[in-house]
Amino acid sequence: MSITNELLNTVLREARREVSRKEFLNLAGRGLAVGVAAGTLASCQDKSGAASGGGAVAATVPTTGTPASQVDASTTYTAPDGQKIPSSEAVSPPAKVPTDVEKPIELEAWKSDVDPQSGPTPTPLPPDRRVGYALVGLGHLTLEELLPAFGECKKSKPVALVSGSPEKLKKVAAQYGIKPESCYSYENYEKLKDNPEVKAIYIVLPNSMHAEYVIRGAQTGKHILCEKPMATSPEECQAMIDACNKNKVKLMIAYRIQYEPYNRQVRDMIRDKKFGEVKYIQAQNSQSSANPDHWRHKKALAGGGALPDIGLYCLNTTRFLLGTEPTEVFAYSYSTPGNPLFKEVEEMMTFQLRFPNGIIVDNITHYNTHDSRFYRVNTEKGWLHLNNAYAYTGQQLQTSHAEGKAKMENHITIPAKNQFAAEMDHFSECILDNKKPHTPGEEGLQDHRIMAAIYQSAREGRPVKLAPVQGTDVFRGPEPKEA
Repeated sequence: MSITNELLNTVLREARREVSRKEFLNLAGRGLAVGVAAGTLASCQDKSGAASGGGAVAATVPTTGTPASQVDASTTYTAPDGQKIPSSEAVSPPAKVPTDVEKPIELEAWKSDVDPQSGPTPTPLPPDRRVGYALVGLGHLTLEELLPAFGECKKSKPVALVSGSPEKLKKVAAQYGIKPESCYSYENYEKLKDNPEVKAIYIVLPNSMHAEYVIRGAQTGKHILCEKPMATSPEECQAMIDACNKNKVKLMIAYRIQYEPYNRQVRDMIRDKKFGEVKYIQAQNSQSSANPDHWRHKKALAGGGALPDIGLYCLNTTRFLLGTEPTEVFAYSYSTPGNPLFKEVEEMMTFQLRFPNGIIVDNITHYNTHDSRFYRVNTEKGWLHLNNAYAYTGQQLQTSHAEGKAKMENHITIPAKNQFAAEMDHFSECILDNKKPHTPGEEGLQDHRIMAAIYQSAREGRPVKLAPVQGTDVFRGPEPKEA
């Protein structure tokens, strides 16, 4: 691309001839003249706006690099053995590179609008600006999902560990570069208060321990991210909320589904009435258990069985999709007699939720069947089916509707994201920007109120009314930023 003498002279004249024509051409070089001119013009506009008393003018990010049409493709590389190898000029292709680290680099376009477009380039914060997390508990979720997920985080980093196992502490700290002095036991957990690297605590413990460690964590002045279910009763949830409010720290419940792209896509299609009004939803979350000595099968540690562990996903996701709150529940529970897995907690819970406008949601959760995690939203003019809806990966979204004589069934593919990285980065964003989390403690409390009614209904064999809640997304904070 060339630049005319007329434009060049205009640029130089407006810039009060801060560079000579020769200097300009030497600086710009082949392929950079337009970028330099644009930058100089932006500078002139800033000066002009300031001189005339006008408002500040947004700076234009210049394009740097060399277009492919101007690359010398006839160069030769001489290998160590003297062999001549055809090559091309070493230059960078065109790009816009903002100075702000939170703004993405804009690479030159290469796809047409016929294909899905690439997302913006990642914009990770420098390590010293990321929110430091202390992870409390080194079990399956922390070791298999959370710690690896930090590698995909843009605003979060692990800086401390809390565990009752010195052996695990030592090994995991060495694996993830965590200082020995940033490893704590449950007994000296409060010493997190004196660690300036820790800005947030992530509670990943058996359900019965959530309330204690959230309250103790809040007293250290650190913000709290707590795994679901929030606790084992509504009363515990309220105590956790009160403690965080008293100590002026944020509390978020780790409802990863609300940050997962496919579930968010379904939510948007429902709210936009893509296929008309929702009429009823079918949801299932089931898996097979094998260890009767695991804490999930001890009521004192888990608070319940299939319902609070995996059935909660059906409940919370439905509330998230619709944005409204159920007005009535009706439930039935069953456990196989003599099975040691279900001596203390329920094997199966099926529960029906009645929502405003006549919407019915049928849910079933089971601890003794092959893995099955899906929901189907049935609407006036079609349906949306999300397979692996509650899984960590592998979501598959299908829709169906009619067009004339044809029944259209579509498979929708969305770029995947690590759900744990997404939820942690959202909480970090809330800390950095001082805003309320999208899934605060109140969201967890509402789920526990509904689960208490589900258990009551199953015990008494009758529907149970729920306190009416007016409005949409009443218990949620602002929407998370799209990464």
